[in-house]
Amino acid sequence: MLPFEKNSRIVFCGDSVTDVNRDYKAIPAGWGSFGDGYVNLIHALLTAVYPDRELMVMNEGVSGDDIKLMEARWDRDVLAMNPDYVSVMIGINDVWRHFDGTFRQADLVSLDEFERTYDDLMERTAPHVRGLIVMSPFMMEPNRQDPMRAMVDRYAAAARRVADRHGAVYVDVQSAMDHFLERQSSYILSMDRCHPGIEGHMLVARTWLQCTGFEWERTTFDVQ
Repeated sequence: MLPFEKNSRIVFCGDSVTDVNRDYKAIPAGWGSFGDGYVNLIHALLTAVYPDRELMVMNEGVSGDDIKLMEARWDRDVLAMNPDYVSVMIGINDVWRHFDGTFRQADLVSLDEFERTYDDLMERTAPHVRGLIVMSPFMMEPNRQDPMRAMVDRYAAAARRVADRHGAVYVDVQSAMDHFLERQSSYILSMDRCHPGIEGHMLVARTWLQCTGFEWERTTFDVQ
């Protein structure tokens, strides 16, 4: 449970699932900066339900990022924003390149390298923030024996270990997707099993808010 004190800055970092068409030229927390995905939905709900806290949400997702690309811009795009809370979702591209990058000799990120790099980022960031949030990479594929889905699960388990070691809130997005897929097809959420449509982004946002202590029934403001 995170308090998100008044005037807190919350930075979201990750890949295309976080980016979702955000305007890179927009000022932080300005028009167009939130993108069209879960970050925008979280921003809208935090603003609507916690107007008295005046929370600043910043989207620093970059489409195509794996953990090494994200690491290369971490100081500029995350730490330089002076965040109070940092939320990270990374890993799907680290997995995906093992399946679609072989014929172009993509630089592949091993599971060990993924976990070591993630550890380093959290170690560097923890002293500067009030809270860390680690979101699982996920795939909208119900067959856990599918080779790519099985690898996503291994990278998600690594993300959970990193969260546990650094006292971060862990947001198990994959479990939320799996619950949905017990009743409906993945095509309701995504055309490629990796990039959610708005329904999928709503699931991501709802799971994040549940894990961070969002008060869905809040009707009063904080005492000044």
